[in-house]
Amino acid sequence: MRNDRPRFAVMSLDDIEEVPAVDGTLRWKPVRRTLDVRAFGINAYAADAGQDVVEAHDETGSGAGGHEELYLVLRGRARFSLDGEQHDAPAGTLVFAADPAVRRAARAQEDGTLVLAVGGDPAAPYRVSPWEHWFFAEGRSRAGDHDAAIATMAAARDEHEGNPAFHYNFACYLARAGRLDEAAAELRGAYESDRRRIAGWASEDSDLDPLRERPDWPLRSS
Repeated sequence: MRNDRPRFAVMSLDDIEEVPAVDGTLRWKPVRRTLDVRAFGINAYAADAGQDVVEAHDETGSGAGGHEELYLVLRGRARFSLDGEQHDAPAGTLVFAADPAVRRAARAQEDGTLVLAVGGDPAAPYRVSPWEHWFFAEGRSRAGDHDAAIATMAAARDEHEGNPAFHYNFACYLARAGRLDEAAAELRGAYESDRRRIAGWASEDSDLDPLRERPDWPLRSS
């Protein structure tokens, strides 16, 4: 345990900054990162009526870790989709996805809807999920602070070495900053880990346009 971590903390969710994520369609409150929680994943998401408050996903993909996830609607009302089955979820509703393969999503039905999400892999000690770093970096990058975005990713790189989505997103932030040699190296690492998926993502991603005419474009056929 770090010596500088407080023994306890008390704060309001409203005091935690909202970070735009997933192309700005989610408003993420980085609870785990703010409080430095290390035993489990915990975050919150805010949205207005008609916006996504839980992005469509499952927990079986690369880096997901096979997490069980529990959602608690704190304010407002959401409509959850669980493997295509629709469930109305007013404030106070608990939604638990024990099976990581369940495809889940939720859309806010009222302005100011707030959902708390808690997750972890029951078969392994908790590790910070790689997506958390690029969600945080994306908010900084969208605000024009590319150096902060890159520093966020660089600090977590060793922990997530070999994770294709982590390397891919790192490459995007480096490319936005004009650091093309480093971006190409990260993209090659992503491609080597998951060729089919990374090739699909890269084919239409404008962040990578500065790399496409380089002789070392990492997705050229060999």
